[in-house]
Amino acid sequence: MIRALMVLALLLAVSPVQAQSVRIKDLVEVDGVRSNDLVGYGLVVGLNGTGDGLRNAPFTEEIMQNILERLGVNVTGEQFRPRNVAAVFVTGRLPPFSRAGSQIDVTVSAIGDAKSLLGGTLIMTPLNAADGQIYAVAQGTIIAGGVEAQGDAARVVQGVPTSGVIPAGARIEREVEFDFTQLSSLRLALREPDFTTAARIENAINRRIGNRAAQMLDAGTVSVDLRRTGLGTPARTVVAIENLPVEPERRARVVVDQRSGTIVMGEDVRISRVAVSQGNLTLRIQETPIAVQPNPFAEGQTVVVPRSTAGIIEEPGIGLAEIPEGTTLSEVIAGLNALGVSPRDMIDILKSIKAAGALHAEFVVM
Repeated sequence: MIRALMVLALLLAVSPVQAQSVRIKDLVEVDGVRSNDLVGYGLVVGLNGTGDGLRNAPFTEEIMQNILERLGVNVTGEQFRPRNVAAVFVTGRLPPFSRAGSQIDVTVSAIGDAKSLLGGTLIMTPLNAADGQIYAVAQGTIIAGGVEAQGDAARVVQGVPTSGVIPAGARIEREVEFDFTQLSSLRLALREPDFTTAARIENAINRRIGNRAAQMLDAGTVSVDLRRTGLGTPARTVVAIENLPVEPERRARVVVDQRSGTIVMGEDVRISRVAVSQGNLTLRIQETPIAVQPNPFAEGQTVVVPRSTAGIIEEPGIGLAEIPEGTTLSEVIAGLNALGVSPRDMIDILKSIKAAGALHAEFVVM
């Protein structure tokens, strides 16, 4: 909590600044220019006794038999019990405009009961896209992100040794069929849809290119007519507009993290006139039992007599305070911080103000 208060004090000490311009390329995605997810199912070999137990993972034995049979080894009817192999899922991402022969990184994750993939080697694994076609083939030595040590009666694990990466571990074999040069218009999709931001992007492009080439379609889309740009190709049009500065408009938003007590807010958050009263009640119960014994040489037995003390203590909190119209949330937080209110109590107060309809912002609780 002390750290959270220090962070809040630091944020509140900084004077508000004007919104700065951001490049269009950092605000939008070009429709059609996107990556594609790839996934495959393969086998990792060379593990130091940390692979799958084939009794608990029969699919590992099945894929191992298929690989050996493709290599010309007849294993029909044979019983396998190795501990140096593991079945894995291999995932990767095919970047836009990737060409055959280029390489991409892949992630390898165990799906059986393997304890570690450290030192393992992924055998040639085809990677499929959502259309079922093979676009890349992965193979290589795994770099796992954890470590494991085990003795007779103890075991320690740091990180996640059952998952790792292979840098440049997959080679692209098929290209995505997309001809960027044949587009007649570009559609710019805003990452955070907003009508004001879309209108500013439209105006910035039209000032740069002219001929009313850009048109705002909705809060999340701006269309650029390539026939009016006079720049020749879609690629040259993107180069001409992607670095244009635009001042984005953002919604008033308050984000709170209940676990760490962190509060993050925008400068446009406003609070209507509202009264706030907050205090803490502490219920304290104390047990002090007493043992009562009979007199010497008297008949009887020792009895424990309960003694309880109960009380309610009201700790000092915020009395009835009135927040005037148009007050910013930063000013409210600064006042609460000056009173020594803890971050978690601040979050409860903000929730109550929002529930009362006086906090005019999107309230996000993590």
